[in-house]
Amino acid sequence: MSGSPVMRIAVASGKGGTGKTTVATSLAAAVAGRGQRVTYADCDVEEPNGHIFLNPEITGSQTVSIPVPEVDAQKCLLGQGQSCRACSQACRYSAILALKDRVLTFPKLCHGCGGCMLACPASAISEVERPTGVVEWGVSPKGPQFVHGRLQIGEAMSPPLIRQVRARVAEEPFVVFDAPPGTSCPVIEAVKKSDVVLLVSEPTPFGLNDLKLAEAMVRKLGLPHGVIVNRAGIGDQALQEWCRQEGVPILMEISDDRRIAEGYSRGRLAIESLPELAGRFLELLEKLPGLPAPAPVVETAEPAVAGGEQDPYPSDGLPPGSGRQVTELVVISGKGGTGKTSITASFAALAGRTVVSDCDVDAADLHLLLEPRVQKRWPFSGGSTARVDADRCTGCGLCLEYCRFDALHFSAGPGSPVRVDDFSCEGCGVGVDQCPERALRLEASLNGELFLSTTRHGPMVHARLGIAEENSGKLVSLVRREARAVAEAEHLDLLISDGSPGIGCPVIASITGAQAVLIVCEPTLSGLHDMERVAELARGFGVKTMACINKADINPELAERIEQQARQMGVGLAGRICYHPSVTRAMVQGRSVVEAGPGPAADDIRRLWQNVRRAIER
Repeated sequence: MSGSPVMRIAVASGKGGTGKTTVATSLAAAVAGRGQRVTYADCDVEEPNGHIFLNPEITGSQTVSIPVPEVDAQKCLLGQGQSCRACSQACRYSAILALKDRVLTFPKLCHGCGGCMLACPASAISEVERPTGVVEWGVSPKGPQFVHGRLQIGEAMSPPLIRQVRARVAEEPFVVFDAPPGTSCPVIEAVKKSDVVLLVSEPTPFGLNDLKLAEAMVRKLGLPHGVIVNRAGIGDQALQEWCRQEGVPILMEISDDRRIAEGYSRGRLAIESLPELAGRFLELLEKLPGLPAPAPVVETAEPAVAGGEQDPYPSDGLPPGSGRQVTELVVISGKGGTGKTSITASFAALAGRTVVSDCDVDAADLHLLLEPRVQKRWPFSGGSTARVDADRCTGCGLCLEYCRFDALHFSAGPGSPVRVDDFSCEGCGVGVDQCPERALRLEASLNGELFLSTTRHGPMVHARLGIAEENSGKLVSLVRREARAVAEAEHLDLLISDGSPGIGCPVIASITGAQAVLIVCEPTLSGLHDMERVAELARGFGVKTMACINKADINPELAERIEQQARQMGVGLAGRICYHPSVTRAMVQGRSVVEAGPGPAADDIRRLWQNVRRAIER
């Protein structure tokens, strides 16, 4: 880039499957192709795919851990017959629990804040390192330096691993970050210190909906940004029109070219399938220094509840002992964009009257196809944020010493009142507990909303996570709990849930306790990789697991390979869905595929539903 040898570019999207990795890998390779040192950093640690296209030679690795408490029973006051709950009271994550005579720890709930250790009056708590993933690095034969993180299967929290990926490239002059999809805490961690964010989207109703969420996120972060329209021409012009109205620059359009899709399925870079794209990516770079920072976001207060603050949840109205057997089918994918939501909507249409829930709270799309009419809504608060009383703060800096998340800073140099970085604060309360002046306090955060709606197929429970908010796993659990309560109250036996993508906290919350899971994947190398990881996760929870291959005829050889690998993992293939333009047309019409008219894809989905229904009824 002329005049700008140092640049940190984050490539993000409201949901996976839009072409984010396609853009990030080709952009990095194009920069390397002109002789400039560039690093590709894959922060999508739940389902990293960049290595499939860059084929790096891995030269080093580092295990990433978080410190979790270990209790010395000999020192613990409870073991000596004394009464003490200091550690349990200090933990805001329910990761440590004081019983009558001993302490239990739950390491996978621990955020590693150290609060329990500081609170223990007997110094009975120390810390041990618990591995959560690995960072690997090397060099791609296609030019870029390479770094990625890989979250361990079953781990809920990805931000600590993302922080280590970023730390690994802190001294690199030019970095392209492949961010996780969505708008919640993992994405914030990946993009928040970038110079510019490229938002990749598709010109469909799903793409526009997700772009609005992603654009609001980067605007809230105050980051310069622009849009890359991938698969231009497949839908309508609504996305481009929205960008014009909102003043969001469209920096590049990539046409819907089958050569790119076929190359992607085989692990080829977009600039290898269409070499002329390399020059266009370099032209794109020249536009980035001129992108202005967005105007500050003005927070507006909206009424959070339709029927009054005291309206009960559906589960509150169930009589004690009501335990109607409700079967829950959760449709998931290793990454977004595989057709998960379209299949869920079609299943709802084929099932007759049923309860539907949308657990993809980070970037919910199911409402675009089911047109829910909201009956009730409730505010969701899943965590807390630190607040500072500047009049009481003496600027001693003690809270800064104890905060492990870099969320507390002096407002104007050492000795000045402390300020809180809301995007980094995890609500652990350590700074609050350690402040000698009691100048810090925790306030409940409003993280989103929960909705109870009606659709043409029956009741729907769904939610909206606030922009740049965390605790999506808690919100997913709330959605599922209330959807089951609605099914019981309505005497319905089936609940169909559109689960979260990936393998982290939201998808763990989506499948825990479900009766059956359907994994939707595509016949690509990245689809195979993602299917393997999410199938291993589902298997670890003991959930009956099936798979289906969408767009199976794009690469029949890989479709067969995915089917074989699934069976080796104990996952049966429930069906295949062909690639057909009718799927995109249905999306543009705002209808499920089976409702939009006859066609081969609709026929495949009907057969898939029959197979899935038989499997869950056994």
